Amino acid sequence: MGIQLTNTMTRRKEPFHTLEPGKVKMYVCGPTVYNYIHIGNARPAIVFDTLRRYLKYRGYEVTFVQNITDVDDKLIRVANQEGVTVKEVADRYTDAYNADLKALNVLPPDIQPRVMQTIPEIIEFVQGLIEKGFAYESEGDVYFRTGRFQEYGKLSHQPLDDLQAGARVEINEKKEHPLDFVLWKAAKTGEVTWDSPWGEGRPGWHIECSAMALKFLGEEIDIHAGGTDLVFPHHENEIAQSECFTGKVFARYWLHNGMLNIDNEKMSKSLGNFLLASELSEKFGGQLIRFFMLQGHYRNPINFSEELIEQAANGLERVKTAYTNLSHRLDTVRAEEPNDQAQEQARIIGELRERFISEMDDDINTANAITVIFDVVKEANLYLRHQNVGETEVRAYMDLLGELTEVLGLEIAEEQELVDSEIDALIEERTEARKARNFARSDEIRDLLAAKGIVLEDTPQGVRWRRK
Repeated sequence: MGIQLTNTMTRRKEPFHTLEPGKVKMYVCGPTVYNYIHIGNARPAIVFDTLRRYLKYRGYEVTFVQNITDVDDKLIRVANQEGVTVKEVADRYTDAYNADLKALNVLPPDIQPRVMQTIPEIIEFVQGLIEKGFAYESEGDVYFRTGRFQEYGKLSHQPLDDLQAGARVEINEKKEHPLDFVLWKAAKTGEVTWDSPWGEGRPGWHIECSAMALKFLGEEIDIHAGGTDLVFPHHENEIAQSECFTGKVFARYWLHNGMLNIDNEKMSKSLGNFLLASELSEKFGGQLIRFFMLQGHYRNPINFSEELIEQAANGLERVKTAYTNLSHRLDTVRAEEPNDQAQEQARIIGELRERFISEMDDDINTANAITVIFDVVKEANLYLRHQNVGETEVRAYMDLLGELTEVLGLEIAEEQELVDSEIDALIEERTEARKARNFARSDEIRDLLAAKGIVLEDTPQGVRWRRK
């Protein structure tokens, strides 16, 4: 049946068909980099990294774009408080964000554009909307005319009249309509600004994603994703300005992940339950945080607690232990041993792989996919109880566990520490390589040892080593 995705636009699960066969253009909204990210910010990063990994696993060529908002009221406030530039604040927290994602084994985006690097394209986009009659300038600000876009509200499923009736919008005499939203903000004292046809100013929040998606992915994209908190107004406004600018459907599929609560309460600084992603990764390990996040369906809310993390840790350890047991058995098994289980095990392994694909095809159901991985563990453990096991089957179970966990971004192979005799043998090989003037191999061994935490010291008496 193929991949099915729940589209926020239609509120239905739909077959996944790309604009171009075999290729996926995917845009995920990134952070506003004025502080360190909290654990809730980590959820969309993990969820849509997993979707990206799965699409690649299924043979698609994926171009993944995630923006960085490096110009914003909050950034300006922090920069002014610290007496530094907005760019310095943005650079610091962009680096921290990327480090947090690396700890969670989130792959870096193919393209990570920043607002400051996209100002000409944003200005061109705003100018185009003005020329088409969808935007207007007012005292240096530029606003989008929501009333001109007849489908405004189609993503959040709220007609324009309902939105207006329920909106808590400040009275702004510059606007023609209360729901008109800003595309360009006139300069204020103490703010970073750029020259534009409407005077000095800076972009509004919503326009940046439309301009970046257009620049790096084109007029139409396959997937646009983010948290449910972005459905309105951010994604609604993106749709309005993009479709008015191009005259085409902006994105085929809109995907949104549910929010994260802490001990069944909404996370907030006032409640004292505001948890930084970096602190949790350091405390529990990024792999465990990722595994925990994937145990729930991405569209549902998820609750975080230390008790639930402990349960997830037990589950992840089961998978790692099974892989280690298979690895140890592979070291001792003799390929020529008679094995009457080969055909049956091949059938079981094939069925488990197909079940995993079926669950992931069904709207990226990682919760059920993890259940399949536990079943792989169960079958592998049962197989290892046989007196005679085959090398092919042991390796097949190892490969299947490695394959399926890699799709979920989990690393289950334990890093093996070098024993002293192995270190001595490598040092001896390095010494012989240097004598033979094979410096490439010598450097390769040195780097290998360094990666394992082994420091070499060349002395007149020979090579000494120590562990970091």
